[in-house]
Amino acid sequence: MDKINGIDMSVWQGRQDPEDGALALRWHDKVQPWQGRGEPGVVLLGFACDEGVRRNKGRVGAAGAPLAVRKLLANSAWHLDQPVYDGGDVRCEDGDLDAAHGRLAERVAAALEQGQFPLVLGGGHEVAFGSWSGLNRHLLQQNAGRGKVGIINFDAHFDLRMKQEQASSGTPFYQIAEQCAAQGTAFHYACLGVAETANTAALFARAEALGVWHMLDDAMTQADLPVLLAGLDAFIARCDHLYLTIDLDVLPAAVMPGVSAPAARGVELAVIEPLIAHIRASGKLRLADLAEYNPNLDQDNRSARVVARLVHQLTK
Repeated sequence: MDKINGIDMSVWQGRQDPEDGALALRWHDKVQPWQGRGEPGVVLLGFACDEGVRRNKGRVGAAGAPLAVRKLLANSAWHLDQPVYDGGDVRCEDGDLDAAHGRLAERVAAALEQGQFPLVLGGGHEVAFGSWSGLNRHLLQQNAGRGKVGIINFDAHFDLRMKQEQASSGTPFYQIAEQCAAQGTAFHYACLGVAETANTAALFARAEALGVWHMLDDAMTQADLPVLLAGLDAFIARCDHLYLTIDLDVLPAAVMPGVSAPAARGVELAVIEPLIAHIRASGKLRLADLAEYNPNLDQDNRSARVVARLVHQLTK
């Protein structure tokens, strides 16, 4: 195994096109191991965990997503003008999700401290609590804890279930709301793409009580883009920092079959992509993650290719 500082770089290999000259580059030609310093760019962090999915009675397999996505990215054409680093994986092989969240938060905070943009590859959507905790830790360390963090979640589910004995992939945003209340900071949460049939009335009531801005999947078409963009602008204006999390089950099942809970309707990429571009253009995006890709349920790498495309959208 080709490991540098414990990071397995052997996955970054693929096609070479020397006949096309110096611009014929792919991701495997450019990605570097993250060594805690370097020119500002993007740090890819894997969260190889689906313990939260198991606890939430979902179909496990998302722990294999970071490796599968890297393999698809490796051979993708390179069009970036900033460096990309591989920061390795956080694993949860002992069932201790709280400890895994802590390790991910530490890595996210360290990347932010060095001026990098962390892009986390989940893993189940339990990744969200670890990702947010890293941003929260960084802001508190920078004495910027009063800055308002806005969470934008593209998701068919609110993931606002109450944590009882254990956290799961269904509880991360309720956990964040609890943490915000405990430390006296505001909870700003937008959930876009909600499937009415996949969320109980109790979850809708909880979202309303917490002041969550949400949009149903059937109100997120290309014709609705002007309204969606205006809503995003209003939400972003109230925030100093943004955390974007994309649960891939927000996409139609035909586009994203490789998830634990494929969408009956979903939101098209043609809607999601301009919203991502709008969020990035705000200049407030500090952190992003992609969750719930399950390579065991994929068909001919169709889902992995979509995830690789979204990574490209988030980094270009």
